[in-house]
Amino acid sequence: MASYIPVPRDLTKVKSKVAFNLTKRQLICFVIAAAIGIPTFFLLKKLGNATFAAMGMMIVMMPLFFFAMYEKNGQPLEVYMHHFIQATFIRPKIRPYQTDNYYAALMRQEKAEKEVAKIVSESKKKRHHNAAGLVESRSEKSKKDHKRRAKK
Repeated sequence: MASYIPVPRDLTKVKSKVAFNLTKRQLICFVIAAAIGIPTFFLLKKLGNATFAAMGMMIVMMPLFFFAMYEKNGQPLEVYMHHFIQATFIRPKIRPYQTDNYYAALMRQEKAEKEVAKIVSESKKKRHHNAAGLVESRSEKSKKDHKRRAKK
């Protein structure tokens, strides 16, 4: 009688097993669960009977078992929970589509340049006023030259 063993075509989904047919992640989570669960069992056994202690131990160890075994769409539980918490509690519920219009960006840049030119001209006037004791007005030609330079 021939027996067939299925061989996966996509080898990226095959995970290497370390010991007891468990991956390294699963083995680490099970060891941590045992390190937390066994002392919990003995502490609870002193307070009550063995059934109560066994139930308490299972409740303490169950989250680590979920972290070891659960996987959805190739993502482990902590990644899935992180995305769920981000989408549910942290990020806004309504995220409208927003674009940055190139023309609007140019207009903002021009407005910023005009503001800078205004601030620079005011500071020059103040320096000139402080140095000479009075403010001298510019000639029409120098104002045009200043506007032309500000546009560049």
